[in-house]
This record gives sequence, C-alpha cells and structure tokens, in this order.
Amino acid sequence: MEKIETCNILGVNVSCLDMNKAIELVTNNLENLSGKYICVSNVHTTVMSYEDAEYRNIQNSASFVFPDGKPLSVVAKKREYKNIERVTGPDFMDKMCDISNEKNYRHFFYGSTEKTLEKLKQHLKEKYPNIEIVGMYSPPFRELTEQEDEEIINKINETNPDFVWIGLGAPKQEKWMYNHKDKIKGLMIGVGAAFDYHAGNIKRAPMWMQKCSLEWLYRLIQAPKKLFCRYMKTNFKFIWNVYIRGR
Repeated sequence: MEKIETCNILGVNVSCLDMNKAIELVTNNLENLSGKYICVSNVHTTVMSYEDAEYRNIQNSASFVFPDGKPLSVVAKKREYKNIERVTGPDFMDKMCDISNEKNYRHFFYGSTEKTLEKLKQHLKEKYPNIEIVGMYSPPFRELTEQEDEEIINKINETNPDFVWIGLGAPKQEKWMYNHKDKIKGLMIGVGAAFDYHAGNIKRAPMWMQKCSLEWLYRLIQAPKKLFCRYMKTNFKFIWNVYIRGR
C-alpha cells in the first residue's frame, strides 16, 4: 500500500490527503484494509487524543486518520504539508455509496437508533437505487456482554461487507473499532453524525461555512445545549496548544 505522509497535530498523525486520494487509496486497497479501520478526526477528537494517551494510541493505530475538521488541514498546510484538504465523514460515505453502483460494494451500518437507521436506509436507497445494504444494527445504550458482542461480530461477518460504517460518536466509535480490529470483515470507518446527516435528521452547514472552518458553529446553533461546553472547551484548547504553543 502506498505510504501517505502524515502531519503530527497534538500527537495525532493526521493523513495528508484530499478526497480524491482518500477514495483512490481505499478502493485500490480495499481487500488489504479488511479488518482494519479509519478514523475521521476533528478538533474535538484531536484535543481528546492530546489529553488521553490511550485514545491517542487508538487514533494512531488506524490505517488512516482523515482530516474531517477544516482546522486540521489548515494547520497542516501552515506546516508545509501541501497535499491535504478536508475529508469529512459524511462526504466520504456519500462518495463510497455513489461508486457502489459501479463497484457493487456491500455496506453494513452499525450505530444510532433503529428509527434513524430506517430513515438512512430509505434515503440511501432513494439516492442510490442499486446500493447493496447488507445489514444494519442499533446497539443498546450500554456495554454489550461478551456473548452479545460475539453475536454481532458473527452477524456482521455473515453479511460479508466491504464497508462497516460506525456511527456511535467519538470516542466510543473509535474505541469500538480498535477493539474489533481483525475481528470484523470489511473496512470499519467511524463517521460520527453522518448517519443523522444522510437520514435527514440534521442539516449540513452551507458550503461557505464549511470552507471557512465554521461548520462547528452551524452545529452549535442547531444544538446549543448539547454542544456549547464541548466546543468552547475544545476549540480554546486547540487554539492554545496548536497556534500559541505550537504543539
């Protein structure tokens, strides 16, 4: 597999690539990536990784760390890593679903609620009529027993998926992928809120806000009680440690 340059930001080795390169790498190496995982990282997960060595190891054990958050690609470019652009979870998932019509990729979705999964399935089928969704599973809001975990591993593997999309939110989804590395058939990708975006539960920020690193603000406006403390704390820590301390 082609070696991709990485930029270390707060201890996380962020892959220096753009959407086209990400698609090329995954599609050309899909068989070799089976059982492995990709982290889709932003300011929040990067700050968490900086403060938690275990979580940082999980991020750095991924095959790739996509720069989902615009500030990550901005920082990397300032550090002379030119071949990097934002690669968001929702956009990458959309691209893979799109080319599945041609390549016959098989998709399994793990996470969120049954209601959201049903809406997600309906929306994807409407947009990509030939997409092969081989399974969906909404886990309980508690830790699975060993028996339950073994059952879901078998359930996923029996469907023989190419992609296993994980929508548990950070840091839960990254920990789940790390703990299931080489146990799951298919490439695991933690895409956070992508399930909600593609199910129509929440709206993406306008493109101008995405390009100006303001998608976090759009999400904050949509869910201020849920996100205010998280964004204020992590954004301040990111600015302090990256721009002022040069970490």
